[in-house]
Amino acid sequence: MIRIAGGTFRMGSAEYSPDETPVHERTVSSFELDVHPVTNAQFAAFVAATGYVTVAERPLDPADFPGADPADLVPGGLVFTPTDGPVDLDDWRQWWRWGAGASWRHPFGPESSVDDKPTHPVVQVSFADAAAYAEWAGKRLPTEAEFEYAARGGLDGARFAWGDEEFPGGRLMVNRWQGSFPYRNTGAEGWVGTSPVMTFPPNGYGLFDVTGNVWEWTSDYYTPRHVVPGQDAVDPGARANLLAAASAEPGSRIPRRVLKGGSHLCSPDYCLRYRPAARSPQADDTATTHIGFRCARDAA
Repeated sequence: MIRIAGGTFRMGSAEYSPDETPVHERTVSSFELDVHPVTNAQFAAFVAATGYVTVAERPLDPADFPGADPADLVPGGLVFTPTDGPVDLDDWRQWWRWGAGASWRHPFGPESSVDDKPTHPVVQVSFADAAAYAEWAGKRLPTEAEFEYAARGGLDGARFAWGDEEFPGGRLMVNRWQGSFPYRNTGAEGWVGTSPVMTFPPNGYGLFDVTGNVWEWTSDYYTPRHVVPGQDAVDPGARANLLAAASAEPGSRIPRRVLKGGSHLCSPDYCLRYRPAARSPQADDTATTHIGFRCARDAA
């Protein structure tokens, strides 16, 4: 882990998505953060030590999926599947499918494996899975503010984790989609999909993959814009319940958390979210081929 000295920074961005606004000052206390996302090998050690079964490996509760055919409610996760050519980029269902039998061991289904990818970030993990690993490791998940502050690496207000220029010196700094999304990917430094952690340069704090590679879970509930301390008054006693209820998608009772960092699927022609300010909502029970996590800990 790397110790991040606390401080005040400008959180958010007014350049891209409304949910990244308003830009505001946020103060975080000193904390420690994993130098890279949790890997397959690290997660395997956790499972071996505890016998933990991930959400993607458990039976689905029909109450969480009203109207669904019970025959379709089999354990698994969302699997990215490239299309044959250009499609409507407003319809994510064109490239995502339910992968029966998909799990952290078999990210793309039973026929796939991570045996040859011990140093790649673990994927197909839900919020509960990430939180369980963090507790076992004596750590916790970072808050959204902590993650963004750390990802900026001391570059307050910069567009990217390394500055405002996307290709400094002509160099690719992040594992992101190369080509035309979602059908042609030439690979980032040769990697199509996840890359081994620490493949791309670290940021100013020495942290790797804080943008790109995999989206990462944070502990914060998602809201369609930033809740600003001191401006958005919320009774502390009711805050958690209020935000959890507000974060769920219409028709769902599953709360959503904030994902940070973007992933290898982020493309300039679709979602330019390999930026510290970028954020995305994800239901707590969701596991996909592009979501992972890293852990934080209060500084001594």
